[in-house]
Amino acid sequence: MRFARSLVVSSLFVVVLFSQASSLRAAEAQSCWPFFVFDNGLRGIADPPKLLKELGYAGMGASGLKVAGLVKQYQDAGLKVFSTYVACHVDKTPAYDPLFRDAVRELQGTGVILWLTVLGGTYGKEDEKAAGIVRQIADLAEPCGLRVALYPHTGFYVATTADAIRLADRIDRKNVGVAINLCHELMTDQGFRLDATIREAAPRLFLVSINGADVKQPGYGWDRLIQPLGRGNFDVCAFLQKLKLAGYRGPIGLQSYAVPGDPVQNLKDSMAAWRDYQKRLGCGSD
Repeated sequence: MRFARSLVVSSLFVVVLFSQASSLRAAEAQSCWPFFVFDNGLRGIADPPKLLKELGYAGMGASGLKVAGLVKQYQDAGLKVFSTYVACHVDKTPAYDPLFRDAVRELQGTGVILWLTVLGGTYGKEDEKAAGIVRQIADLAEPCGLRVALYPHTGFYVATTADAIRLADRIDRKNVGVAINLCHELMTDQGFRLDATIREAAPRLFLVSINGADVKQPGYGWDRLIQPLGRGNFDVCAFLQKLKLAGYRGPIGLQSYAVPGDPVQNLKDSMAAWRDYQKRLGCGSD
């Protein structure tokens, strides 16, 4: 009797696991891209992995080098840490945190992308120095199976995706690619050339970030250029359509920097908009 009871419990456990995996695969099948949330959209939430799984997100993007524990936490929840936001400096010595060496070893085999900002220096005048620094980081990451994506950030040495492409070409490492960060492209007045940006970035595009936004006008700040998905008059769905046509199928992150309001409701609203976009784009049917 005890054996039979144990067998039933074990069978039920397997069924539950299979059901969870099937549900996750079904959700992913309805999306053209894995959709994750920046950690700045999770502040104040008691149990982020639980909420993200309930809402249908694929995981999160972290910050810093000490994230191995976080990676395991999300893996245990059936989710993924897609990236971690890190930095290097053209005008500092050392140019990057010495913890990089140990951090990449801890992240070996996880697939976490090092989302690298490049700061300092004279804008556009120190590419060779910047390239040398990023090469060092890429060479630390490569034996651990990790990739580096240059993170364009307003006001940094790599401020636009065009900057990232120019530097990545000079770096010339297979594990170094670029990102398109919609809010930073808009803030740096690159919105008019997004078609060209997507086309030029496509061969080495590792990551993309999106959010609701208004079409850039003089004087607009982050309150207009970073909103929950579905808000603002910038056509994010059309932007996603261009990514789809360019063949991009990598992860897309939800930027949530300084977005006001209840973070849980913001995530719900953004997921509702995301699902609407996926339906309009025919995702899951191609």
